Amino acid sequence: MMIPHADEAITRDDKSLILAYDHGLEHGPVDFEPNPATADPGRVFDIGTHDAVTAVAVQKGIAEGYYPSYEDDVTLLAKLNGTSNLWMGEPNSAVNWTVDNAAEVGADAIGFTVYGGSNHEIEMVEEFREAQEAAREHDLGVVMWSYPRGQGLKNATTPDTIAYSTRLGLELGADITKVKYPGSPEAMNHAVTMAGNSKVVMSGGSKTDDQDFLATVRNAMDAGANGLAVGRNVFQRDNPEQILDGLEAVIFEEASVKDALDVMGSEPTNPAALE
Repeated sequence: MMIPHADEAITRDDKSLILAYDHGLEHGPVDFEPNPATADPGRVFDIGTHDAVTAVAVQKGIAEGYYPSYEDDVTLLAKLNGTSNLWMGEPNSAVNWTVDNAAEVGADAIGFTVYGGSNHEIEMVEEFREAQEAAREHDLGVVMWSYPRGQGLKNATTPDTIAYSTRLGLELGADITKVKYPGSPEAMNHAVTMAGNSKVVMSGGSKTDDQDFLATVRNAMDAGANGLAVGRNVFQRDNPEQILDGLEAVIFEEASVKDALDVMGSEPTNPAALE
């Protein structure tokens, strides 16, 4: 972490499981189709009361409208910027609320997307600077969604690019940097090393089956990651609490994939991989 204990409110034993729910803005209603009940933010806040979840990340309107009913049971991560999937230009992200307002609503940390490599990188980094410094005034943790995207990038998911993404988080003052999994434990370890004393969490990505998802998380944790920021791989499932049971075992209890599946009561899809 960049300032000792800045991210304490959204971590447990220096590890995080952030339940991200900014998808309604970023992706639109399509993300709720696999589990229509989760179009209701109240359902996702209910999921966020699970012991495994260290913070719920939402945009301004959902925070204002729903968080007051959950403030005793959920830790709020205020996602300050975001742009709809209707936007077709070079990657950019509108700043939708201020740190001051987020603090008034009760946030314990802020989240902010930076698209490194976009033609808009300079203005996004300057906006991040303002948010990061304001967060420090309120003693809030800072999480960067560090997603390299734009015309200048031929491949945004190479190990070197993901390592650059975590380095941006360190250099610009994030306590935790959220990045895509770079494809192997070795590449993840390189990304973690480049983050110095700031933390790295893996993006949950598109929904996959239980065993594959838990295996990727296990690999990331073994490579030195500090946890996970996940949305669809939890709330698109018919039983989101079940996968959170498994994730809690993997992230906080250092369980194997096999043991986590046992905790969930879930059958492996590839038993040979557990041998």
